[in-house]
Amino acid sequence: MAGRAVHEPFEAVVLPHLDAAFNLARWLMRGRGDAEDVVQEALVRALTYFPSFRGTNPRGWLLQIVRHTAYASMKLNRGAMAPAEMPDADDAALTDPADDPEAALMKRQNQARVAHSISALEVELRETLVLRELEEMSYKEIAQITGVPIGTVMSRLWRARRALAAAIKMEGAAP
Repeated sequence: MAGRAVHEPFEAVVLPHLDAAFNLARWLMRGRGDAEDVVQEALVRALTYFPSFRGTNPRGWLLQIVRHTAYASMKLNRGAMAPAEMPDADDAALTDPADDPEAALMKRQNQARVAHSISALEVELRETLVLRELEEMSYKEIAQITGVPIGTVMSRLWRARRALAAAIKMEGAAP
């Protein structure tokens, strides 16, 4: 989308990216309730500033607002944040109906292990990993959203992947 039409409505430009906004907020805030609050506040801000939006990247623009809103909420509630929640059952990927019950259980346990390991990462590493691996954004887009140089994005992604691999390996080695 090169630029938005002068009269293109907020709903058509911003709302298609609501799932990505919630996904980022959920991983940053580590819980569904806080994420819903952040997305709601971010949408109010987006609606307020929509007249100044120039239409080059609505997804990135919204995710940047979500990120700023989440960080503001974390700063405001420092120390009062809930511990990392396990992903809700409806957030987990569906199991293959061909799986036997044991395979389905193992798959759910592995998904929970990965989700727990991601949620334990530092917030800067977690957001970079989520934006790259789950939202499939480019390094350039992540740099624009987070306001850091591309080299920092690459470094954070490397550190996040390394920490995630180590955490999963450590959990797998636990008795």
